[in-house]
Amino acid sequence: MQRKRTLAQQDMLVGFALILPSFLIILGISLQPILSTLYLSLFEVPRGINLQNTFVGLGNYISLLSEPIFWATIGRTFYFTVISVGIELVLGLAIAQLIHAHPPGWQFLRTSLIIPWAVPTIVNGTMWRWIYNADYGALNGLLFQLGLIDKYIPWLTRPDMAMNLVILADIWHSVPFIALILQAALATLPPDLEEAASVDGATAIQYFWFIRLPLLRPAILVALIIRTVEAFRAFDLIYVITNGGPANGTVTISFLTYLEMFSFGHAGRGSALSFLISLFTLTLAFIYIRMLYRPEEKQ
Repeated sequence: MQRKRTLAQQDMLVGFALILPSFLIILGISLQPILSTLYLSLFEVPRGINLQNTFVGLGNYISLLSEPIFWATIGRTFYFTVISVGIELVLGLAIAQLIHAHPPGWQFLRTSLIIPWAVPTIVNGTMWRWIYNADYGALNGLLFQLGLIDKYIPWLTRPDMAMNLVILADIWHSVPFIALILQAALATLPPDLEEAASVDGATAIQYFWFIRLPLLRPAILVALIIRTVEAFRAFDLIYVITNGGPANGTVTISFLTYLEMFSFGHAGRGSALSFLISLFTLTLAFIYIRMLYRPEEKQ
């Protein structure tokens, strides 16, 4: 027994030795930009060449947290994240259920789901910007042909409407991702559970709510964390469709970071915003894990 334990420890040490070089390379590649950004966030970086950075400590963080524009941006970001991810989860779960039921044409539906998700975000944004165009957009053309409007509407000129339309574009792009994850998780569930539930007299709603949904919790947790992080950091879709307008109505926290870094030339404030984004996303991920993660009890 002692000899087997020694051999197992040797195998473990060999495994660690084999992965150590790759681990160190990945750690170095990851830590270098993180530490550089953290260092830069503690300075006021002037625009120009050969100018001295001024150490301000937590000054960039304090100034950002004390500005109303920052909290207004956070509010828009949370609105974008909650609405888009919430609708995507509901639609993705419904589509996954539909595919799992194997109706006629379910294989074609599953295959076609890949198309919106596979479209690059820049292409997706360009397509939706054309759809929303006030002069020749497909949305105005369709509604006009159906008689629902009597003149073309400039959809992206109102901040509240523009944000909701950007959310619609994000939903179209991301629902397939959640649907495919949940459909794959549904395919792994044992069919005996449904048969046992039907024998016990459980309705379809009871089976879904008390049996299927708890078993899907790990897959839902993964989908929610990935999509929440992506939605909270949304930039390219907003940049292409609205460029942050109108009247800054679609400026999210990532877009504000871009403006601070590259439009205003405030590299220190932009770096501080990057760390605040990381803090918010880690907090959201922790909340999801606390709410949804249920480790199995050891017998």
